[in-house]
Amino acid sequence: MTVEKRKSDPAAIEAAPTDDLETREKVKYPKSVFFIVSNEFCERFSYYGMRTILSIYLTDMLLFSEADAKIIYHTFTMLVYFFPVFGAMLADSYLGKFRTIFYVSIIYACGNVILALAATEPIGLPQTEFSMIGLVLIALGTGGIKPCVSAFGGDQFTLPQQAKQLAAFFSMFYFAINSGSFVSTFLTPVLREQECFGSSQCFTLAFGVPGVLMIISIIIFGLGKPLYKIKDPEGNMVIQVSKCIGNAISEKSKSQEKKEHWLDHAIPEYGESLVQDVKALLRVLVLYIPLPVFWALFDQQGTGWTFMARRMDGDVGFYTILPDQVQVVNPILILIFIPLFDMAVYPLLTKLKILRTPLQRLTAGGILASVAFLISACICIAIEADAPILPEAGEGQITFYNFADELQLTSVSDNSFNMTVPKMGYVQLDKSVTGSEPTLFLVGDEQFEFTFKEETTVGYYISKDNKAVSFTDSLAKNEAGLPSVRTVIRSKDNKEYSVTYIMDDTKEKVEDIDKALELKHPGNYKAKIGSFESDEMEFKLGGVYTVLVDVISDTEMYVESNMITPYNSIHMLWIIPQYVVLTAGEIMFSVTGLEFSYSQAPLSMKSVLQACWLLTTAFGNLIVVIVEAAEPFEEQSNNFFLYAGMLFVDMIVFAFMAMRYKYVAPIGEPREGEDLGIENDGFSSSNEKN
Repeated sequence: MTVEKRKSDPAAIEAAPTDDLETREKVKYPKSVFFIVSNEFCERFSYYGMRTILSIYLTDMLLFSEADAKIIYHTFTMLVYFFPVFGAMLADSYLGKFRTIFYVSIIYACGNVILALAATEPIGLPQTEFSMIGLVLIALGTGGIKPCVSAFGGDQFTLPQQAKQLAAFFSMFYFAINSGSFVSTFLTPVLREQECFGSSQCFTLAFGVPGVLMIISIIIFGLGKPLYKIKDPEGNMVIQVSKCIGNAISEKSKSQEKKEHWLDHAIPEYGESLVQDVKALLRVLVLYIPLPVFWALFDQQGTGWTFMARRMDGDVGFYTILPDQVQVVNPILILIFIPLFDMAVYPLLTKLKILRTPLQRLTAGGILASVAFLISACICIAIEADAPILPEAGEGQITFYNFADELQLTSVSDNSFNMTVPKMGYVQLDKSVTGSEPTLFLVGDEQFEFTFKEETTVGYYISKDNKAVSFTDSLAKNEAGLPSVRTVIRSKDNKEYSVTYIMDDTKEKVEDIDKALELKHPGNYKAKIGSFESDEMEFKLGGVYTVLVDVISDTEMYVESNMITPYNSIHMLWIIPQYVVLTAGEIMFSVTGLEFSYSQAPLSMKSVLQACWLLTTAFGNLIVVIVEAAEPFEEQSNNFFLYAGMLFVDMIVFAFMAMRYKYVAPIGEPREGEDLGIENDGFSSSNEKN
């Protein structure tokens, strides 16, 4: 959620005088808005549902690294907030709002369909290429209609008679956005967890349902056409402003005449009124320069914070919270915080005479976001403490599993390893190597040769016919944060057995000893080996387990579970404090920033300011792309510290810029003097502005 979360459109409401509205001629409430609100619910369901699972799709299905997945995700988000500029131009200058929404929505739906088809492996499409095509079309679609839908809804009302109804419409519109986001953010991770086409995750379903909702949104929007008030294109102010600035630069370069302001060179071509409005616009836009850094942090809820949640424990007993599902906290808190800030926080701050002006609150919102990332960095440090030590270049690793009684394991060559291995237990051996080096070991009284392989973990055990048996082992945690279980069976004559893990009605079958089994759910499992069934063994999220099975007979076996990598010990609920702080920052930054921009911009420039505000989000995501491409740190905690520091310094710079800004009273709102307290600087919270 970002800029859409405003309860009203100040530009539309501000255009209506507030005196004597009750005495004016009554106009019927436009039924067409119900089609627009329903359309918005479906479209936001589609967008946020798809985006919620996108980062996990990129890593699990397309096999990108987390760093590359972040680059793709934030490039996509950057395009989403860059294309609204073109959508506004298209609507205002050529097609009009209705046709722009309808036609661009079709492109949007095509992107959804292509993405769902790309995720369907049996079809055999080139997954990466078609997924990227689908994402570009979705970005073009959602970005193209973003500046049009709310404005088109506002067109359905007659002003000034229906100013109050217009305010109520934007509240309803806001509710549709957040309810669509809430439902889809919770639901699509559940759909992703279903099995389909032989895979443990069903991205076809998880992308397909949002795609169906997008198609439904187009149908709903089209059905309302007979009821809509459709206005012809009136020209786009963004284009006019661009031409005016371009003309001023061109004329200044040609002329030797000195002007009071460089924009004055455009007065002969564009008139003094437009030039003065552009000057006022630029005074606000200068303050926008530091703002993208906030969005660089905010939009990492879908990447950095989701990847962090995969390394946490989401088990709450009766339910396991999915890592991408935790993003639902933001829309829930938004719905709670908007009225809370309006009715309690802002009045309290006003009484305490702190953070009374919009720029002060906007600065505080940015600092809160920085604090949220400091919290997440500290949590990451705790998470990283549980991370296994994996062999890197020049290092080799062996895990030795003991099926016999307690014995000594000693390296013959240099006595560098001398360990006691418990019965049905294991030890881990690490060594600096170059390539593959065989090492002679004394296991009890017998000698065996084990081989350390560079950047590899090799598992060993002694078979019943007294041979050293090796297999591919790994201490690495499952990327999805699930329990990872490898079963090692020692049987007479190396007889093969089928192994199935059973929890309630859930059955997970082991097919390959060299491949760890990823259990879809944590809990207590029994191992069914042939006709034998073991006692229960607990497998927790993120834990890596090796189950040793020593076969005595088909009906008698010793089974022991060894946790070779600790499970996720940090609970996912610890992520809530950083969401609380970030969402509080969002309220003070995003909502305040929008209201400030509208109140300070000339009436003719309000649509331009909205486009520029969206561009700050686009550039914020570009910052993430640049940082992640540079890969400054390997540890995620250090990356979070970096982002927190960037935003804190950025907000200090912004605070100094804000101190020099002179507020302008909005049209129709009298000033009570030069004191720019919140009660008379033309800004209030979204409810007060209504």
